[in-house]
Amino acid sequence: MAQLIWSRRAVRDLQEACEYIARTSDRYARVFAAEVVALIESIPERPHLGGVVPEYEREDIRERLYHNYRIVYRLREDAIEIVAISHGARLLPPTLPN
Repeated sequence: MAQLIWSRRAVRDLQEACEYIARTSDRYARVFAAEVVALIESIPERPHLGGVVPEYEREDIRERLYHNYRIVYRLREDAIEIVAISHGARLLPPTLPN
């Protein structure tokens, strides 16, 4: 199974989403974080389950959805990199960091 790597951006994205949710519910922010992490930890088992991200049209950039959030990841030769966790209403950057 491939190694799972979190980018700095993905860590920041999850923290910011949790902080936003915690404004109205600390409990739901904790549930959200736990469920997102569980989904991310399941990606290496079936990495091609996620669809190709339409904005990038690259087979190695895929996404899984959790409620209104997009979990964007990159398939590498020996690892899976979590690139971003973005609310569906937000635009993804025009390019992803290498």
